[in-house]
Amino acid sequence: MAVMWAAIVLVGAVCALDLVLTLGVVRRLKEHTAHLERLLQGGPAGAALEGTLPTVGATVGEFTATTLDGEEIARSSLSGETLVAFFSPGCAPCVEKLPGFLAHARERIGGRSLILAIVAPGEPAATAEMTAELRQVATVVVDEDFSDGVANAFSVTEYPAFCLVDSEGTVLAVERDVARLAAPAER
Repeated sequence: MAVMWAAIVLVGAVCALDLVLTLGVVRRLKEHTAHLERLLQGGPAGAALEGTLPTVGATVGEFTATTLDGEEIARSSLSGETLVAFFSPGCAPCVEKLPGFLAHARERIGGRSLILAIVAPGEPAATAEMTAELRQVATVVVDEDFSDGVANAFSVTEYPAFCLVDSEGTVLAVERDVARLAAPAER
């Protein structure tokens, strides 16, 4: 009879231990899933995983940059309603959304003069490939000075990001997918 009680206690202890370990695994899986979702949102190498986007209604900070065509641009050079896109060559969501952006940009009224593409520095070959595609439809800047460049002026640390900005530098709309940006009549 004592052996039977010992076996029951042992089985109970093993079941309790199994329950505790299972609950620990479930908790770790939830943490792991949240971490993977943050990683899949993308961003330039070394950027914070939980990035920021500009706020609608905010004013873009002052910036100056040189485009790949050698033209100097600044916040004051924004005219009309400018579409500003932020990409990073090492970012999977950026590569995924690039064809949609290119198609949207080709149909956008105003052409290259009202489309600005900011590319975070990355692996040289990938950066060159991305900028070559973007130059067909937009004015392109490689934002070498990430900490104090155009992305910083827009408060962007999450890629891809798409903003509509008026000529005063006020952010009119912000999205992570260019297809979701509303046409001017829809806002």
